[in-house]
Amino acid sequence: MNHKTLQIHPKDNVLVALQDLKSGENISFSGNDLILKDDVPAKHKFAINDLNKGDQVFMYGGIVGKALSPIPSGGVLSTQNVTHEAEDFGQKTGDYQWDAPDINKFKDKTFMGFHRPDGQVGTGNYWLVIPMVFCENRNVDIIKDAFIEELGFGKPNPFKKMVREMATLYKSGQSHSFDTVSVETLVEKTEERLFENIDGIKFLNHQVGCGGTRTDSQALCALIAGYINNPNVAGATILSLGCQNAQSSYMEEKLRLINPDFKKTLIILEQQVEGTEQQLLTRAIKETFVGMAEANSQTRQPAPLSKLVVGLECGGSDGFSGISANPAVGYAADLVVALGGTAILSEFPELCGVEQELINRCVSDEKAERFSSLMRLYAAAAVASGSGFDMNPSPGNIKDGLITDAMKSSGAAKKGGTSPVTDVLDYGEYVNTPGLNLLCTPGNDVESTTAMAGAGANVILFTTGLGTPTGNPVTPVIKVSSNHKLAERMPDIIDINTGFVISGEKNIQQMGEEILEKVIKVASGEEKSKAMKLGQDDFIPWKRGVSL
Repeated sequence: MNHKTLQIHPKDNVLVALQDLKSGENISFSGNDLILKDDVPAKHKFAINDLNKGDQVFMYGGIVGKALSPIPSGGVLSTQNVTHEAEDFGQKTGDYQWDAPDINKFKDKTFMGFHRPDGQVGTGNYWLVIPMVFCENRNVDIIKDAFIEELGFGKPNPFKKMVREMATLYKSGQSHSFDTVSVETLVEKTEERLFENIDGIKFLNHQVGCGGTRTDSQALCALIAGYINNPNVAGATILSLGCQNAQSSYMEEKLRLINPDFKKTLIILEQQVEGTEQQLLTRAIKETFVGMAEANSQTRQPAPLSKLVVGLECGGSDGFSGISANPAVGYAADLVVALGGTAILSEFPELCGVEQELINRCVSDEKAERFSSLMRLYAAAAVASGSGFDMNPSPGNIKDGLITDAMKSSGAAKKGGTSPVTDVLDYGEYVNTPGLNLLCTPGNDVESTTAMAGAGANVILFTTGLGTPTGNPVTPVIKVSSNHKLAERMPDIIDINTGFVISGEKNIQQMGEEILEKVIKVASGEEKSKAMKLGQDDFIPWKRGVSL
């Protein structure tokens, strides 16, 4: 890497600007001099050779777009002169040979986790309170208000005290003194937890469960079953109205399919059976307290790294994500898989153009065919709704160099590393095969992380180039920055900075190993991720209509 530009793959006909470049600047590449025809912002791409209208654009060794108009050598690529185009895909070809990474540094390492009766190991110990339908959100909120502060799980809100002080100044006629009020001086001490071995009680409000389609309600039931079965969950309280589409009995059926030998404490209460709201809440609070007291007897014990189930996510991606953060996370995922663990790659709209590579990595024709079928069904549904995978890149993605979906997808897929694909799952299904699993989810950050936790992920690696403040209620989310500027600008959300790859100070292998070391610390409870510290508990079930 020359610290100015990068050709990602020898087949590529574009270079990536690693820093802001000016029109007229001379760029030496492969023994030749290129004169830039335009200003090229960092993260954007420019043509190596003249491209004619209709010529294909190659990045990561594959097709990521097509020229809409002639682009001269040294000309910048933009949404005005390039449109989305991706390679088609077919049947699995050849036998995939994996060059696994060296795991000697990690083979004897363990993490401190919560061992469940079914053999899963949690990186946390949480109690869940979940409504089967949005009608129960208010009751869930009442239970939350009753439990959080009394049990010492409350997170002080310094902004509340800030408003109180400003109100005092306003009443005394000192509005001119508002600038003296600083949130940094108002942090209050968190109460000591009553249940020291329970990491939190989490409340998963949502807006579905009735109305809509029966398919969406059934998907919600499967998702809730997955959350209850997640190894980070000690037990759960479920509130049902009784008449809704998302029946608790169907959720229990899905839970038995996931885990026939389920042994956790599960409290299910229906308001239409219990009677008054007070009766429902009284019983829910008492039984939940008893369940949490029992769960508090569990403690962390050593576990092999093969018990890690790592979700792989990206959000707010930029033109550096596919060069630094994503391949570094991919290397960490390969390490986990080589150690006997599991990785989950989701966001199917962001696998557009790399399908054939993933198909060829599948361990069987059956897995390859299922992936191909799910991708084609999803793509067709997107088109039928008047959209398409080509509309996936957000304005932020485009502004920072990801101008086509195939360009974005080629970089996003790097999170999945290079290991064989051992299983392919539809939304709402649960991981039971070690190795790299492909999980059908939208590209929407929270819908995808929500699904991965529901599939059994006990930690999630989340790459970002622009900065995405999101987390998950039960699964620690570790944020990985693709560049130095983001890590410096938003240090409160970033756990690891892979911008050192862009600056040439570290390589992918070094960063991947650092990421796994961080995973082990967070999984052991030694450290909290930034998302955990901020209390970012995002939970959005996917309505099975089209979401990109």
